[in-house]
Order: sequence, then structure tokens, then C-alpha cells
Amino acid sequence: MGFMRDVEIVWDDLLDAFENTDPESVYFLDRETGEVFSVPIDYEDDDFWDEIDSNEERYLQIPDLDYDMERQLVYEFIKGMANGTLKNILQRAFVGKQPYGRLDDILAFYPEEKERLAVLKDEQTTVRIRNWLEMNDIFLSDEPH
Repeated sequence: MGFMRDVEIVWDDLLDAFENTDPESVYFLDRETGEVFSVPIDYEDDDFWDEIDSNEERYLQIPDLDYDMERQLVYEFIKGMANGTLKNILQRAFVGKQPYGRLDDILAFYPEEKERLAVLKDEQTTVRIRNWLEMNDIFLSDEPH
């Protein structure tokens, strides 16, 4: 087990990295500086990759967005919806039987619901990040409240 110490990590950067949906990018956390950075997956700089590979303790690859968790979250979100009409539309869109457009497009007309989903997503991502940090023995000095 490596050394443990407090590092300053910008929480929003971490949140963005965990919510990254771009398959062409890979995110890393530098344990020593707390910096979160991304590079293209096909980044053609051998020195860079050698540096990453030979310093696994220092550079942690941030896991990709977990699509199964995301789907489950959206499912729970739709289930808990009070507006019956909207619920039906979203359930149809969700199972993908009819081309009803994407969730975001539909929710654009329902700002409260859109906000509720954003909050749920942030909560879920926060839990994922905390678990990941803990697994890697990283303790934030200023956790978001």
C-alpha cells in the first residue's frame, strides 16, 4: 500500500472526468499534484505513455462512465415520476420501441424534472467517486458538502 496524504483535487474536474462520455478520451488523476487531466486515447507520445506506465502509483486512470448504472438511475428516475403523461413518453423512449427522441430533448420541456435527474446523477457520481478515491487511499482535504 502506498503513502497516503491530502491532495487538493478540484471536485468539479473529478465530476467531469467521471461523467465523461467521450470514448476517444482517457482521464487520469495525478496523485502527487491532485491534477485531473485527459488525453486522446490514441495520443501518439510514447514518452507520455511510458511515464504513465512506469508510475502507476502516481497516475491513476479514472474509470469510464458506467452505462449500466446510468441506465438503472434513469429507470428509477422515470419510475418515481409524478407526471403520468411524461412518465409514459419517457418509458417508451427508454425501452427504445419508438423513436421518441432522447431523454434530454424530452426533458428540455420539463425543467423541474430535468433538474431532478441532474441532482440524482450528481449524487450517484459522487458515490462512485468517493468509493474510487477510498479504494485508492485518497482522502480529500475539502470534500463537497
